[in-house]
Amino acid sequence: MTREFQAQEIIRLIEEKRDEYIKASDAIWSTPELYFREDKSAKVLIDFLKKEGFKVDEGVAGVRTAFVGEWGEGEPIIGFLGEFDALPILSNEAGCAEHKEVVPGGPGHGCGHNLLGVGALAAAIAMRDFVRDNGYKCTIRYYGCPAEEDGWGKMFMARAGHFDDLAMAITWHGGAAPTISGTSSLAVISCLMTFKGKTSHAASAPHLGRSALDAAELTNVGVNYLREHIIPEARVHYAYQDVGGTAPNVVQDRAVLKYFIRAPKVVQAKEIAERVKKCAIGASIMTDTEVDVQFISGMCEVVQNDVAGELATEALYAIGKPVFDEEDYAIAKKFYESATEAEINGFLGRLTTYDDPQKYKNEYLITDLAPYKRIEGRLGGSTDVGDVSYATPTVQIGAPTYAVGTPGHSWKITAQAACGIGHKGMLYAAKVMALTGIIALDKPEKLKEAYDEYVKLTGGKYICPVGPEVKAQYQD
Repeated sequence: MTREFQAQEIIRLIEEKRDEYIKASDAIWSTPELYFREDKSAKVLIDFLKKEGFKVDEGVAGVRTAFVGEWGEGEPIIGFLGEFDALPILSNEAGCAEHKEVVPGGPGHGCGHNLLGVGALAAAIAMRDFVRDNGYKCTIRYYGCPAEEDGWGKMFMARAGHFDDLAMAITWHGGAAPTISGTSSLAVISCLMTFKGKTSHAASAPHLGRSALDAAELTNVGVNYLREHIIPEARVHYAYQDVGGTAPNVVQDRAVLKYFIRAPKVVQAKEIAERVKKCAIGASIMTDTEVDVQFISGMCEVVQNDVAGELATEALYAIGKPVFDEEDYAIAKKFYESATEAEINGFLGRLTTYDDPQKYKNEYLITDLAPYKRIEGRLGGSTDVGDVSYATPTVQIGAPTYAVGTPGHSWKITAQAACGIGHKGMLYAAKVMALTGIIALDKPEKLKEAYDEYVKLTGGKYICPVGPEVKAQYQD
């Protein structure tokens, strides 16, 4: 059985159900839901899995919208990671290069997770169809992973051991080019600080009050001084969740801060987080208030696996370049022309696996292939794919789903995630992912090498960013 035959079969299997996959993706796009509340989105994927004969375990790891679909028996076990949460305030009309909200101030799929969840689903189903029809023995899993944007469902799933027996995890992300990710990310700890004080009249009896707002502000001052004394690669940022009310003549008795503490390694982030906690405790002592500091979630950095990257590269080149039509290029041109010079240059600067990214400056969509290449350094952001990579060898495919110059986490991605560009990129990623799984089955020695590399880089043990007492924070 040749690789060309396998690639063509995977392409055929996915194209046979393309309309179903696009319908499912658009259904998730049309009802964007924020973290841990993705009930409708999860149901679309769960119902699809059940229809395809997968056994589905719902509500795993104590998270209502987390689930695992499984087909087959025995080893190796290949897992596909699907995401489906949206982002706040990024609503926009599909295919529209102007900012026109569907729901004013509403959420939208500004990272294209409607595509991610269904693309991984298509890969799992296509791989299942292929191995069933060609006599392979293995287990295929689809992981429904909620709250990638905030809350980080994969962390809870990894902590519960759901990835421990995988031979490999395969995932993907939208972008503007067909690549295999070779870049790590920052680990992050999410911290919630709740200050409690005592109200009083701010003019006639301020001495009777204890200001929680003062405590919060002093915490931020302390952390600002701390920045000089932590590693330069770290990032510490915060937002007020509650400032105690709107009346300046009342001493505020409550205030809540939410912090993100990022660092290149999860162990570094945990160390810095403890120092940030001390700033909050010190501020509460200074103001005679109380503080409750909770580390509510976290993410490990992504651990790149060179062997897994090589397997995915073979699949990428066997599938070949993605294909777009004239309508896709016409839409992409509108988005490209709406981008600033800084947005275009910043976009191209992230194409780290290409030898000369600037050659694509005047192109709207990139279809040239780029092989896996380990990149020193890391992305400025974070992803809970890192938690999976601490539990098993993991590889991430990139596929073009929006125009060159499109900013991350923007309404422009929402707009392109429900038109031909997004749909074709999603199906392309599914093909590469499914074939990566097949190639891994064909090369058991490479799976062993990938696992050995994983153990060498991580110690072979998942490092959870937070303690076992932490539960998912739900949004109402």
